Amino acid sequence: MSLFLVQRYLGDEEEEPVSGASRSRALLSRLQQKAKERRQQQHGTTNDQGHEEPQRHRKRKAEHLTQIHSEEEEEGGGRRRRKGGDVQQTEENCSAPVVSDGGEGGGEGGAWRGREDSEKSVPTGFTVLGGFQSKPVQKVSRVLPRWLAEPDVIHRDIRSHLVPVGDVVGLSPPLQNVLQRNRIQHLFPVQAEVIPAILEGAQQGVLMGPGGSRPRDICVSAPTGSGKTLSFVLPVIQVLMQRVVCEVRALAVLPTKELAQQVYKVFTSYTEGTSLRVAVVSGQKSFAAEQAALTEDRGGVRRSAADIVVATPGRLVDHINKNSSFCLQHLRFLIIDEADRMIDSMHQSWLGQVVKAVYRPGTGRGTGSQTGLRFTPGAMFRRMEPAYITAASLAPPPMPLQKLLFSATLTQNPEKLQQLGLHQPRLFSSSAGHGDRQRGYDFPQGLTEYYVPCTLSKKPLFILHFLLRLKLRPILCFTNSKETAHRLFLLVQLFGGIRVAEFSSRLSPAERKKALKDFEQGTIQLLISTDAAARGIDVTGVKCVVNYDAPQYIRTYIHRIGRTARAGKAGLAFTFLLSVQEKSFLQMVEEAGSAGIQKQVIKPASLQSMELRYEQTLQQLADIIKDERRIK
Repeated sequence: MSLFLVQRYLGDEEEEPVSGASRSRALLSRLQQKAKERRQQQHGTTNDQGHEEPQRHRKRKAEHLTQIHSEEEEEGGGRRRRKGGDVQQTEENCSAPVVSDGGEGGGEGGAWRGREDSEKSVPTGFTVLGGFQSKPVQKVSRVLPRWLAEPDVIHRDIRSHLVPVGDVVGLSPPLQNVLQRNRIQHLFPVQAEVIPAILEGAQQGVLMGPGGSRPRDICVSAPTGSGKTLSFVLPVIQVLMQRVVCEVRALAVLPTKELAQQVYKVFTSYTEGTSLRVAVVSGQKSFAAEQAALTEDRGGVRRSAADIVVATPGRLVDHINKNSSFCLQHLRFLIIDEADRMIDSMHQSWLGQVVKAVYRPGTGRGTGSQTGLRFTPGAMFRRMEPAYITAASLAPPPMPLQKLLFSATLTQNPEKLQQLGLHQPRLFSSSAGHGDRQRGYDFPQGLTEYYVPCTLSKKPLFILHFLLRLKLRPILCFTNSKETAHRLFLLVQLFGGIRVAEFSSRLSPAERKKALKDFEQGTIQLLISTDAAARGIDVTGVKCVVNYDAPQYIRTYIHRIGRTARAGKAGLAFTFLLSVQEKSFLQMVEEAGSAGIQKQVIKPASLQSMELRYEQTLQQLADIIKDERRIK
């Protein structure tokens, strides 16, 4: 059968019987002849010498002659502008693009035409599609959500916009009396704006939002020292004074132990004389001592012993997971101070743990109904995770959880803020520029900024010069590492004539607390610190901040210089810059919205009297560091 098909393919069939071998040789000969004829048809006719000349070879030869002709014309009469035609490429010669005859040429014989007179036509081996020119890529303008793009503007000039305590909308007379006893006659602009906004969300009391709906979350971005702490302390206390049963209804989360202790003191001072109780869980005490401060035994049942809890994230998560009597199911306010840093620490999942504890199954969500809700008999309020608003979800009304965010450098990245799960947020900002212009950050009004060019070996001498010659004291000096802070502390101590202390994670919490206290009381003239004291710490009496090591990030710079010029007072900030750091640092500060940073040059002659003693001190320092390393 296969032999029959081959014969049909060749077009002839033999009727006479032949032997198998002869038939095979004949078929093979015919097949070879057919293949030879087919190759001849594909490769073209024969040339003058009797040999076949392939069509593609002849075509390539003609194109080569055309290209030579066009190159001669270019040398003689210049390059012609192309008016038509496409650039083509042969199958075998992939290195020379050829111009076709698709349109009228600019010269005789269809010469090689370039796309533009300014471009050089160089064969590249790729087909040129033509006509493209490089254009600058336009910068994409940032589009922010409306609540970020159109914030409620807070006056930046604190001193010129003080508001009398009696003029603050909604502030209760008892709290006004407490402010009067603390010799506070006026509130700052951020306080006068934010306090009424928080109170507005609790007009129906602690258990219900306005009109039975969930109150809007509040975000506040204001400079350091502008009174943000009192902005949430006063309204939270006023709302919680209406409570009957002691439960944890306000939780303030802060990034460091020192900040937590500071906020705890403010809450304690303003709850004095009320039935509200405040507890702090930051790891400065043992877990058992903190547990005793959070819960107590009432009628044989462990109940909450605190209305307001101030905590650090790690310690808070420990109590949620290990302290079974610690309950957050009645939480009404979640306060996140230094919010930008708290967002960066979201990898600890502290916020998810808090939300899970607030909406713990059995208090609002569960099984047994189609909507996933479970009501306890006689319960008027319940906790339910926020979802779509329906008639069923609002009857009975859910107990709301309101988030209050505060920071001097609040991020404008919607993706980061989305991690907080904000509900219809409202932003109060003093970093909004004039008109529609948005500033980068808000610098303290009374601050004067300087940068000091220096070398690495002269930095300690500059610090000594500031204290001993310029009499700038007290000085809060920042370094980028605890090792640098410790070496500088030892060097200044060995040099003598200056009362100095260090503040870093090398010290215990008690030692750090004592160092801050001595610095505030004036016992210490120079406090050398890492960024542990850069955020939120309210150290009174700081006239000068020195960045011994230039900060790498603008947010770090903002928080460091924010330790001075607080509450509208005057302050100085100096930053020591190496020559390789000047350009990038000055550009960073300018883009952040600084009013202007001035150059301060220290002449070498002013340091000569201290150089000999300084060299001797360096030798002593080397011996001490060797001894410390050997002990370790």
